[in-house]
Amino acid sequence: MRKFLWGVLFTLLVLGVGGLAFALLGYMPTHADATPPKWEESLASRALDASMEHRAPRVASPVPPTDENLIEGMKIYTMNCALCHGRLDNQRSPLEHHFYPPAPQLIVEPVDDPEWHIYYAVRTGVRYTAMPAWDKVLTPEQMWKVTAFLTRLEKLPPGVQDYWKSSFGTAPQPHTEGGEEHHHHD
Repeated sequence: MRKFLWGVLFTLLVLGVGGLAFALLGYMPTHADATPPKWEESLASRALDASMEHRAPRVASPVPPTDENLIEGMKIYTMNCALCHGRLDNQRSPLEHHFYPPAPQLIVEPVDDPEWHIYYAVRTGVRYTAMPAWDKVLTPEQMWKVTAFLTRLEKLPPGVQDYWKSSFGTAPQPHTEGGEEHHHHD
């Protein structure tokens, strides 16, 4: 049994040193326009969700989801988020696959995470992605407004939908549970 444990420890040490050498000798790919393997996407997504569950405070939004606040959230999204996460004319971002991992397309694939989760991702950003922490750029109220908009994309009030259509020339596209896959990202 003792030889077996030493063998396991030795194997882990060799794998660790080998992985470190692989990276430090320049063999690890670092280009941002690569497609991550499915296992890496799954592992990263689970790790992100677990971190959010562990760290993000479960706080309720102090900003009521009025038409005015949702429209303001839409404007904040357009100015700060649309380039990477998809435009309000229901087009995917041209930069989507130029990030590693690819940036979630929040308009065509709305998230179904709770508000506290989205707010935390906006406020703190996501390490090892291009998602910045917005807490030094946007006020808490602005971050809550964009959060309110993103978490209500599929159930926006008629006045907000009318503003969307008059501003961007198209209405928000309905997303069906069976037709579109919903992703858990920030």
